[in-house]
Amino acid sequence: MARLYHVPLSPFCRKVRLVLAEKKIDVELIEERYWEGDPDFMRRNPAGKVPILKLNGRTMPDSMAICEYLEEKNPEPALMPRSPEGRYEVRRLVAWFDDKFHQEVTSKLLYERVNKKLMKQGYPDSKNVKAGAKAIKYHLDYMAWLLDHRRWLAGDSMSIADFAAAAHLSSLDYSSDVDWTRSETVKDWYAKIKSRPAFRSILSDQVPGFPPSQHYNDLDF
Repeated sequence: MARLYHVPLSPFCRKVRLVLAEKKIDVELIEERYWEGDPDFMRRNPAGKVPILKLNGRTMPDSMAICEYLEEKNPEPALMPRSPEGRYEVRRLVAWFDDKFHQEVTSKLLYERVNKKLMKQGYPDSKNVKAGAKAIKYHLDYMAWLLDHRRWLAGDSMSIADFAAAAHLSSLDYSSDVDWTRSETVKDWYAKIKSRPAFRSILSDQVPGFPPSQHYNDLDF
């Protein structure tokens, strides 16, 4: 069985979990307090980051590298388009969410409100929280624009780009940081993702001291 070292609310870990579940690859989840710098963990990934996947005798860090490895080893169901142009667009959007969205939103909301407490790093910075709350509106509007022109974020088929976006939004939705009334288009897209069997384990996540929002695991919001 595969083994995934993860943190429940990490969007990078959630992206990998969604791909594993969609590919129907059984995985043992091992929660890793990466910020403590455990020597065994650092040997698995000197970068000190999660997720780390152990599979087929390999130890693999980096969420997108893991996802692409899983796609190449298990091509069905396909989560990457066949055309170079389609693959480029998926990779572009994954980078958008894992870099730009993460820096402007996830790190300003989830990390300030939850991670700081878990890591015992003090109280949230109100300026960061306000900046994240403002920035997420821009990103939701961009998603709405994409979905007005496409069936899924990167094109006609669901892809890793959708899982990257859903991973970030689901982490933020855990603490009610997503205004789902801003766009019915985005809300409908998320409802489709949220109702997939691959999402079940994510919706059952519980972080001690941080109960999820009331609608978090409600498939009808």
